[in-house]
Amino acid sequence: MSEHAEAFIAHLNALKVRDRGALAALRHSLAFEPGSYPRAFPYVERFAGAAVHERDARRLALYAVAGLFARHASHRPGKSFAAALGELMSRRQSPSIENRFVALLGADAENIVDYLRQAISLLAADDIGCDYARLLDDLSRWLNPSADPSLLRQRWARDFYRAAQAIPESIDNE
Repeated sequence: MSEHAEAFIAHLNALKVRDRGALAALRHSLAFEPGSYPRAFPYVERFAGAAVHERDARRLALYAVAGLFARHASHRPGKSFAAALGELMSRRQSPSIENRFVALLGADAENIVDYLRQAISLLAADDIGCDYARLLDDLSRWLNPSADPSLLRQRWARDFYRAAQAIPESIDNE
């Protein structure tokens, strides 16, 4: 993970502790295109950089991750987003989670945030966190029009299926 991503997540964690209104604004920003909801600007724009174009992939990823974090503020360093979803599938044994994940892997830059928003809601329901700094770095690549997200998709698939095949703790302890 980049130092910039870590600093941004630390900023969001601080907001979680001291400014619930900020998290509400960031949650609400998910109803808009990333980077277009004015009430989110004070919390994100300082991390975007002065020279960044408004459609820059990193800037869009910052806004998307801020909204996702606000929806489920459970940062778990080291647990990739895909591994968190794989853990959810392992817990629930639900084919619909796998179907949603495969659909997410097929998403493009135009709709990936919608798929992520739905997936974060599923993770929140089971209180499974993920590494938002890593998600920020990954999403920056996914949203970059000059980058090919195929290697990222493959890594996410590996993370998901490895976690999904893990034996749930409740079964292991019986």
